[in-house]
This record gives sequence, C-alpha cells and structure tokens, in this order.
Amino acid sequence: MQVRRIVRNALLTAMFSAPAAQAGTLVIESWRVDDKTLWEKVLLPAFEKSNPGIEVKFAPTAPTEYDSSLAARLAGGTAGDLIACRPFDVSLSLYKKGHLEKLDGKAGMQNFAPTSTVAWQTDDAKDTFCMPVASVIHGFLFNKKIFKKLNLQPPKTVDEFFAVLEALKKGGVAPLALGTADQWESSQMVYTNIGPNFWRGEEGRKALISGKAKLTDAPFVEALQFEQRMGTYLSKGASAQTYGDSQNQFALGRAAIYPTGSWDISYFGQTPGLELGAFPPPVRKAGDPCFISDHMDIGIGINKKSRNKDDAFKFLAWVGSQEFADIYTNRVTGFFSLSNHLIAVRDPVAKQMAEWRSSCASTIRFNAQVLNRGQPSMESELWNINAQVLNGKLAPKDAATKLQNGFAKWYKPQQK
Repeated sequence: MQVRRIVRNALLTAMFSAPAAQAGTLVIESWRVDDKTLWEKVLLPAFEKSNPGIEVKFAPTAPTEYDSSLAARLAGGTAGDLIACRPFDVSLSLYKKGHLEKLDGKAGMQNFAPTSTVAWQTDDAKDTFCMPVASVIHGFLFNKKIFKKLNLQPPKTVDEFFAVLEALKKGGVAPLALGTADQWESSQMVYTNIGPNFWRGEEGRKALISGKAKLTDAPFVEALQFEQRMGTYLSKGASAQTYGDSQNQFALGRAAIYPTGSWDISYFGQTPGLELGAFPPPVRKAGDPCFISDHMDIGIGINKKSRNKDDAFKFLAWVGSQEFADIYTNRVTGFFSLSNHLIAVRDPVAKQMAEWRSSCASTIRFNAQVLNRGQPSMESELWNINAQVLNGKLAPKDAATKLQNGFAKWYKPQQK
C-alpha cells in the first residue's frame, strides 16, 4: 500500500511538473552548425535578457543531414519548437504536410516587405510559413594588392572584365580562383551570379516560370557564352579543383579574383595580410541596368506541434526586431537581414556588397522557385552542364538545348 502511494505520488508529480519544465524551454532546429557559438554567447542571451524565464536551446544538425533528420523528427513529434527554414520548396513541403504554423499577421512579420517573404510562401502568396532572416549576395571578391601592383581597376562591363583577366594572365597571375570538381560552384557562383545581367533578373526568371521564355533564348545562351570565355582563364587542373582548393588558392594570393557569394567574406577575413575588395557581376555594356543575385537563404518557422507555442511566437517577434537584425547582420558576416530596418553593416566588404542593393535590382537564383520540382532536377542539371561549359567540354548552345530539353520533359508551360 505504501509502495503504491509512493508510485502514485511520483506519477502525479511527474504529470504536473513536466508541463512546467517544458513551458520555459524552446529548442531551435538549424543546419547552421557554424553559428552555434554566436547563438549561445550572443543571440540567445540578448533575447533572454528582455524575456526572463524563457530558456532557449540552439540544437543544430550537420547541413547534409538536416533536411532528412528534421523531416523524421517532425513526423515523429520530437522536433524542436522553432525551425530554421530552407528557402522555397523544402520548407513549402513541410508546410503542406502540416508541420509549420501560418505566420501571416503575427508580431514581427510587419517588418518584412512582400519581396522578402516570397521564399517562404505558398505559390499563390496567401500563406506565409517562415519569417525571413537573411540573404546572401553573389559577386566577385578580388585581391587589392594584386590589382594595385598591376594598376588594375575593378571591371564594370563584360569587355572590361575580360580585359582585366587578360592583364592578370600577362602579368603572371592566375586570373581566377575557380574549379569545377564540386560542380555546384559552376552553377551558383558563376551562372546564377553573372546571368541576371543577361536575362534581366526577375523578368527572365518569371518568364521561364510562365513559359514565355526558354533556356535556349539569347539571354540565357549569352550567359553561357560568358561562362565559356571565363573557362579559358581557369588554372590548369581546374576540373579536379575543389571549392576548398579555390578558397586556399585565393587566400594564399595565388589567384586575383574569386567568383563567389558574400558567405565567403568571413572565411577570407581570417587570412592575415589579405586585402579584400568586391565588385558586382559586370553588365553587358556601360549604362545597362544591373541585377544582382540577392538570394534568400534562411528563415525561421514554428513547429505546429510545439508544446510551447506562446513563447515560440514571442521569440519569433524578437527575430523580426531591429536588435536581432543588427546582431545577425554584423556577427554572421555576409548574411544580410531581410527586414526593413536600417542596419549599419560594419564589415567593409560586406557593407560594399550590401550597398549594391541601392544601385542594382535584386533577384534570386532563377531555378529556386518552382523550377526544381521535376525530373531531371534543374539543380543537378545546372551543376553538371555549367561545369562542362567552363571546362570547354560543351558548347553554350548545346548546353542551353540540353537544359531546355530536360526542363520541358516535365514542366507543362515549357511544352507549348
């Protein structure tokens, strides 16, 4: 009898104490393992200071495992309260399966323009399911010391760009730190970097989605032709050169220009003696409007099965605040807040890239929305085909035809 009473009391204690223990704790799911220290030492203490009693734990998963492991945890009911959201289809799929809360009208969302939320909306733009956090900007980094030594200026047009590459080559310097072994760089750091100036950013991207444009149209072929010319300036053995090899080559001053995105600024900022500069993708001719790939990279949503939803919404409201935007932009260098707040970017190279937004129209990687939903995968096709173009193994027109044929196999608006 005494034993039963003890067991019963223990069960009652567990039942009534479990919700109380849960109520004050939030868990954030993310793939940004590199940001763990920042969250734990800076971001979370800042939130907890103004929200005493709410404890937050940042629990990241390796990027390559995040999508599958998160999906499993959501399905099994063991996922965290707050979910770091990939842009477009991955997170849209989670929302359609009932895993994410609808956020329209929630506190903090008023600080984001409609153009900032498109990566985390349904196709009809009626439901928003993740709060935007940050984007990355594509462009070119360059070694200021090498440019100064050879009396070179950052190029603004296509002709100037190739004149600079030629001058570097004649000056005995490898013009480009770029390899094709990993393939993704060929697509994301080259084609979707320089391409928007040819297909006019959002105009060309939306025309592909509507079926009014094809990948064999002149602007898309011209971007591949630019890429083919770039390929003639790659170092010997570029086909076996990895992303890490290219980073190392540029960091050691063995190449003058690095096609990339703002995410690499912090990496090179740790290299003693390296003087970094940046320039946007060149326009076809002087006076042409410029377009930059300002790609939405990360958002945060709320797990629909969170046991602590009230506090999760309080946290999300803070993510939409000026305080969060300032800390994130200036501590995760090269990741720019998508909110409407005026943020003073302190890193000089990141500041330079952020300022391109005021003179160039922003767009996103053209295949990110809708165009990756069939087979063959547009993403994998772009990786492989662009690598072949850079390596001189595939002519631009043939590359465009191959991309278009694969696209038209599954996408009805392209079958007209």
